[in-house]
Amino acid sequence: MSAEQGGKATMLLTGGGGLVGRNIQEHAGAADWTILAPRSAELDLTDAAAVESYLAKHQPDLVVHAAGRVGGIQANMANPVAFLDENTAMGRNIIMGAYRAGVRRFLNLASTCIYPRAAENPLREDMVLTGPLEPTNEGYALAKIMALRLCDYIRREDDTAQYKTLIPCNLYGAHDTFDPKQSHLLPAIIHKVHQAQKAGETSVEIWGDGTARREFMFAADLADAVLRAAADMERLPGSMNIGLGQDHSINDYYATVAEVIGWTGDFSHDLSKPVGMKQKLCDPARQQDWGWQAPTSLRDGIAQTYRHYLESGYA
Repeated sequence: MSAEQGGKATMLLTGGGGLVGRNIQEHAGAADWTILAPRSAELDLTDAAAVESYLAKHQPDLVVHAAGRVGGIQANMANPVAFLDENTAMGRNIIMGAYRAGVRRFLNLASTCIYPRAAENPLREDMVLTGPLEPTNEGYALAKIMALRLCDYIRREDDTAQYKTLIPCNLYGAHDTFDPKQSHLLPAIIHKVHQAQKAGETSVEIWGDGTARREFMFAADLADAVLRAAADMERLPGSMNIGLGQDHSINDYYATVAEVIGWTGDFSHDLSKPVGMKQKLCDPARQQDWGWQAPTSLRDGIAQTYRHYLESGYA
């Protein structure tokens, strides 16, 4: 099977309109591929028959599965059924559809939320399913674990199938969602601090005591890792964290965003609000053995993301 067009191999990229998908398409390495990135109106990943038909028609050389219903703590807590059901359906349909269509290479993107809530940091790939999950995003995590294990099982049954999973840490960057009802931590902080500056406010509230620690990577850096992995599927481990190997406290992120924006107010803490896991830090050992590290510093990444925020109309 080959879907090469004009000398380039064809990549089917799910989630092409999302944070990860758009950063992949804008990366310089995307020029090495013919990329098919159907939006949900063109290909509904929750419709198994539609997925199989699309794959049979286009016969991609590689599938990169970056689609998913995503959101922060508030969205996950408000819609647990949708986060489990939709993400499970999408993962199963695209993985099994690709395998039945004869696609030999599949790159699945998971999330560090697949690790147990009480797992010791740094989080290693062999810790999956060793303990209870974080309740605030359990549904999403279960769906992502299913997809990872399905890829593992396919490799176990068919050693010619390169069905592998990258497990990125938290992401932020251009094309992020800044709507407070849907956003993750860093875009939410950027929006809150910018609005405080705009309104002349002297205080911004932080959920919890701000000591929880998180690892955030610039989304363009993940795109760099994905495109390198796409060209190196055989050497890629079956599952591999993609992260920085270092983290910061929530208070640190607020302080860095305030510095970038130029807001000089103070922070207060609402101790009644949920904060999720105390720490989520990836073990980067497999990634380091593979020979890759993220090139963008936190301050540079936040500055670039803030510029995008200002240009996007949210401000």
